[in-house]
Amino acid sequence: MKKARILLVGGGSGGHIYPLIAVAQKIRSFVGTDSGYHLDLRYFGDAGGYEGLIKENGIEYSHIISSKLRRYFSFKNFVDFFKFFAAIFQSLFKVFLFMPDVVFSKGGPGSLPIIFVCKFFAIPIVIHESDSAPGLTNLISGKISKKIFLAFGSAQRYFPNKNVEVVGNPVRNELIMGEGDSAAQITEADQKNARDHFGFDQKDPVLLVLGGSQGAVVINDFVLKNIEALTVKFKVLHQVGSNNFNEYKKDYDFLSKTISDKVKNNYRFYSYFGDDLKNAYIASDLVLARAGAGTIFEIAYFGKPSILVPLPDAANDHQVLNAYEFEEAGATFDIEQENFLSHLVLVQLETLISKTDDLKKMSKLAAAFFRPFSADSIASYLLSFSGLNIYRDKKSIKEALLK
Repeated sequence: MKKARILLVGGGSGGHIYPLIAVAQKIRSFVGTDSGYHLDLRYFGDAGGYEGLIKENGIEYSHIISSKLRRYFSFKNFVDFFKFFAAIFQSLFKVFLFMPDVVFSKGGPGSLPIIFVCKFFAIPIVIHESDSAPGLTNLISGKISKKIFLAFGSAQRYFPNKNVEVVGNPVRNELIMGEGDSAAQITEADQKNARDHFGFDQKDPVLLVLGGSQGAVVINDFVLKNIEALTVKFKVLHQVGSNNFNEYKKDYDFLSKTISDKVKNNYRFYSYFGDDLKNAYIASDLVLARAGAGTIFEIAYFGKPSILVPLPDAANDHQVLNAYEFEEAGATFDIEQENFLSHLVLVQLETLISKTDDLKKMSKLAAAFFRPFSADSIASYLLSFSGLNIYRDKKSIKEALLK
């Protein structure tokens, strides 16, 4: 039996890991059980809290020490300098023993030593950049990559004279509704069932608040400070973030002694939605979130109007640029963090939710922003290095999926 050996690399956040999972899921579905191939999927690197998720998806996990490339002075750079070379030696040994057909990298901390070693062994390198402005790892990796997949068209300018394809950002199977990978079609029954799941009735609109997998303190503080005003107009679903949950829960428990039962009944907060994220998106009428690429393309997939608050100190201002491109498409309102003032945000939320026609228009434009078959395109290209030609273009992918 022939083997398809594919190495996955990337770490640092859910924004790196979740697209890897989505592509791995698609690779596994393409290979199936009757292709005549044995699939060997492995992840090298440091996935932090996502190690379990990687293993759950049938990917063999192999830890390699992580180092971070910083463009500013920090004493940590001296420590990470030695970590970088330690990772090179680890990678030389592990890549040699595995010898994959191709390596697929999402960038992020710890990826670059593995990429350099793969280049040394003449293993084809394929990367995916989720943001409008690439991170340093992908900027370097792009120079030695065979192909570069992009989520945002505006990122093409960073990779001149390279083999580039704009495919959007892969969405995990756990979030996909129905068949195929095009934007979700949410019915009233779907939304009712999702709201029932959270114990909400159909009376008020639902506001979904997301700060990324780690959470966002400024957004959490806004919700806590304005919880009574928010719950007059909305039912609120709030992802606090794993890093901030314990502190937030203490503050909420203290505040809950003085707030009404109505406020409590209209508000739900979670460390992390996990398997409930799909229902949270379906239940919502409006999303307030950071501007990470993964979040933007999930919002686009579910066709939800949104207000985005970009992280101001993100590398290369990539969240600001992500939000700008989404706003240019007419799918969102962008509020810079320096302008994220309670009275302004409350007015914007209340104004937006009262304009039904504007919400419908934003919903359609968000769905139009989504690029279908992202994971399919990447997975089929990666498998071609193992001699397994699945689908070579989006048209053939769509035709095959609709059969």
